Amino acid sequence: MISVAELADLLGQSGGHVRLLDVRWALGDPDGPQHYLDGHIPGAIFVDLETELADPPSAAKGRHPMPDLAHLQKCARSWGVSDGDMVVVYDATGGMAAARAWWLLRWGGVADVRILDGGLPAWEQAGGKIVTGDETAPPPGSVVLSPDNMPTIDADGAAGWPGLLLDARAGERYRGEVEPVDPRAGHIPGAVSAPTAENLTAAGQFKSLPELRSRFEGFGSGPVAVYCGSGVTAAHQVAALAIAGIDAALYPGSWSQWSNDPKRPAAIGAEPA
Repeated sequence: MISVAELADLLGQSGGHVRLLDVRWALGDPDGPQHYLDGHIPGAIFVDLETELADPPSAAKGRHPMPDLAHLQKCARSWGVSDGDMVVVYDATGGMAAARAWWLLRWGGVADVRILDGGLPAWEQAGGKIVTGDETAPPPGSVVLSPDNMPTIDADGAAGWPGLLLDARAGERYRGEVEPVDPRAGHIPGAVSAPTAENLTAAGQFKSLPELRSRFEGFGSGPVAVYCGSGVTAAHQVAALAIAGIDAALYPGSWSQWSNDPKRPAAIGAEPA
C-alpha cells in the first residue's frame, strides 16, 4: 500500500521514477475512460481493465481471463514502465479494480507495485490536484515481465483445495440468492464466504493489519486460496491478506469459469459448518 501523503511526497521528489496508473472500472460501468478524462491525478495513465488487464471473455476461461504475458508486457511498456520503476495503481472504488493491476504486475515480476489507499476520493479529500483531459503518452518503457511470481490455482485446484478457499463475492451471490452475470448461482463446494467489501473501512480504505488478520484468522486455518466472480475483486482479497501477512493463491477463472462447466457442482446456502 501507499498513502496519499506518501504518494504526494514521492511525486514531488522524483515523479519520473513513479508510474501512476488509473484503473477505474466497475461491473456495469463502462465509462472508466470518461471518468478518467473528467478528472485524474496528474501524470496518471488510464488502464483499461477489459482490454489490457484481461484476455477476451469465454465460457472456457471466464469473464476476465488472465492476459497473455506478451500482451501484458506490451501494455506495461506503453504505460512507461521500466525495470526498477515504482508503480502506483488507483481507482475510485477502494482498490477493487486497481488490485487487479497490482496483482498482475506482481505476477509478472514487477517488484514494487503499490495500491493507493483510498484511491482518488482520498486524494481529492486531502486536497490533491486533479487534472482533466488526456495525458501525453509517456516514453515507452522497457520492463521485461516473467510469469508465475504470484501463486495461482485452476478449477481442479479449487475443487480439491486442501486448506481455506475464500469466496470474495457478496454474500447473496455466494448463497445463491442472486446471480446477475454468471450462468449458475451458488458457490464452489467447501468455500467460505468472505466478501471483499469487508476489507475496507467506511471511508474506502483498507482496514488495519490487526483488523484484517483477525478477520481472516476467523475463517479457519491452512493454505489460503481466493476466487470471486471473474478474478478481479479476488485480487483485492489477496492484497488484504498480504497486508495481514498471509500468502494466498488466486483462482483467476473464478465463478464465471466454474459455473460455465456443467460438470462442476454448485453449492447453495450458507457456508459449511
